[in-house]
Amino acid sequence: MFTPHRKRLAVSALLGTALLAVPVTAHATAAPAVAPATAQVSAAAVGLDDPVKKDIAMQIVSSAENSSLNWKAQYKYIEDIDDGRGYTGGIIGFCSGTHDMLELVQYYTDIKPGNVLAKYLPALKKVDGSDSHSGLDPNFTKDWVKAASDADFKKAQDHERDRVYFNPAVNQGKSDGVGVLGQFIYYDAIVMHGDGGDSTSFRNIRKRALSKAKPPAQGGNETTWLNAFLDARVWAMKQEEAHSDTSRVDTAQRVWVKKGNLNLNTPLDWKVYGDSFHIG
Repeated sequence: MFTPHRKRLAVSALLGTALLAVPVTAHATAAPAVAPATAQVSAAAVGLDDPVKKDIAMQIVSSAENSSLNWKAQYKYIEDIDDGRGYTGGIIGFCSGTHDMLELVQYYTDIKPGNVLAKYLPALKKVDGSDSHSGLDPNFTKDWVKAASDADFKKAQDHERDRVYFNPAVNQGKSDGVGVLGQFIYYDAIVMHGDGGDSTSFRNIRKRALSKAKPPAQGGNETTWLNAFLDARVWAMKQEEAHSDTSRVDTAQRVWVKKGNLNLNTPLDWKVYGDSFHIG
């Protein structure tokens, strides 16, 4: 899974996994009376899986992760940013220490046996769950870059992004009755936090939000719900130093919620980690 703004954080102090004692701050913005049902349906009519919206989502995530809107240039990205997750690579920040890189290389090998990364599968299995490079150095990063020139490796990254992160987020968003922005908010959360059983995972961020508000599918107001979810997301981010900069929520997602841009329509302007971005 992603670690935030990975290139910029590489020059900071070593990031551990120590938790910060930060309490939940439930400051869900008060919203007007619940919108008519027709408006709720309209907001959910177009999904984040629409090709144009999906490309916008990838650009926004790339702005946070790579200080660039050019997400398609990130298939070849690979480095260890000393955050305890081993190597981080590709368009969704697959990590050698968090299992998704292993699954990616296994899938790539399934569709293209004998590829340049296949020989690293035993090592990836051994280092899974740690920050170790054992069996990967010195040539893994070079071979990753070579693999990124292969259309099949790009397809494999797209497949695993969708299977593990994108599709679950969009499906949950549609089930909750949120529009494109809400589905993106879910996607960015599951990308960063995963969807495991720990308290800061996507499902438990959502569970925390449910203690404060209801999603539209349960009769709640969409804006109130999204603010409650973002409150819970910020709490989760602050539990780990590597995620403690919450600007991707504060000066991006929260801004669009406040403006009522529930369909994530362009033009979009936002800031993340001090950088300004625009999609026309």
